[in-house]
Amino acid sequence: MKTIPYWIETAGAFPDRSGKPLTEDTDLVVVGAGLTGLSTALHAARKGARVTLVEKGQIGSGASARNGGMANLGFTIGVSQAIRRYGLERAREIYNSYGEAVDTVERLVNEESIDCQFSRVGRLGVASRPAHFESKKAQQRDLAKHFGHETTLVSKSELRSEIGSDAYHGGLLDPLSAALHVGRFVRGMAEACERTGVEIHERNAAIGVRRTAAGRYEVSTERGVIRAGQVMMATDAYTDKNFPWLRRQQVCLGSFIIVTEPLGEQLARDIIPKARLIVDSNQVCHYFRLTPDNRLLFGGRARFAPSDPTSDKKSGQVLFREMCEIFPQLARTKVEYVWGGSVGFAMDRIVHAGQTDDGVYYSMGYAGHGVQMATHMGQVMAEVMDGHPEVSPVRDLAPPRIPLYNGTAWFLPFAGAYYKTLDRIR
Repeated sequence: MKTIPYWIETAGAFPDRSGKPLTEDTDLVVVGAGLTGLSTALHAARKGARVTLVEKGQIGSGASARNGGMANLGFTIGVSQAIRRYGLERAREIYNSYGEAVDTVERLVNEESIDCQFSRVGRLGVASRPAHFESKKAQQRDLAKHFGHETTLVSKSELRSEIGSDAYHGGLLDPLSAALHVGRFVRGMAEACERTGVEIHERNAAIGVRRTAAGRYEVSTERGVIRAGQVMMATDAYTDKNFPWLRRQQVCLGSFIIVTEPLGEQLARDIIPKARLIVDSNQVCHYFRLTPDNRLLFGGRARFAPSDPTSDKKSGQVLFREMCEIFPQLARTKVEYVWGGSVGFAMDRIVHAGQTDDGVYYSMGYAGHGVQMATHMGQVMAEVMDGHPEVSPVRDLAPPRIPLYNGTAWFLPFAGAYYKTLDRIR
């Protein structure tokens, strides 16, 4: 099994953007060249700002090209919970932003002519237990009543038209969610940034930010200092110990993915006849889809452990067993890719964006919705930094404090055991 993400290996060659001379003075420094950073840089540069983008690895080497390639509508909390927490109007605004985010991805694909096989194939949330299907019915009613979002219930008897498995008890189909090749999308966004004048510096980590007496900033990097009027932190789950405040605002979970060998047209259509994006209803969930060349991508929280080559391979073995429980017809299929990555969750499981006490901007905590929300929040933050804070759907919503947490998630194995137990009994 290869431990490089399928999306990176099949995206085409990425140019080396390291080793270039640093600009000493600029309008905006963006730290992190994933989708948040690329989108922020692109939209700020379109407004005429001089933008320097620094990345400690390669473009998209974090979560942005390590995910399932799904741009799904909806957030990770229930509709009724969102209304209780924020009130109907604010809950509707936040929920709608997740749909607007998919539109943002589609718009950028079209505006910048990015060949990433974007397609509104729809997301099917499948019920892992009969009781979960009853919850899907309530979810459908709430989405239509409160948010005007129309979805389709798929009963267990109808489910074979959507998935070649008897493991589930029905589902809820959202037709507007989209699949895309995220490696090609990341590459295309970087190229769009450079066409707009953004300077990109790979393999040059930011190691500190200091606000000067004049109100400007000095960003220290491994290759020198950059002075800027504004700074945007776009590191999400890959925020390191040089930025402890941001690191403490969210918990980073490991997520792991396997990709099979090509299945062929017939077997691929037997597995997922309509090429939907599929997510199950467990607390420790699985998500899966077909790739553009008819492989099955199958992901989940296989192990509550950090990603490294050894851990990834162990996780791949777990995911293969779980994949075959759902699709016994794949028992003799080879797995060609396995990789892992980190997903950032705030305690309240929604996106947070704003400014630190010293005025540095940030956006983080995408909770598994980063393909679309990172891209969208980059656009939003470019507007916020241009003097329009009202455009942010999460304005004035500070990330809740996580008790007894210093940025190292020592409690994850216990939390993982708890949620896996819930999945067995509910």
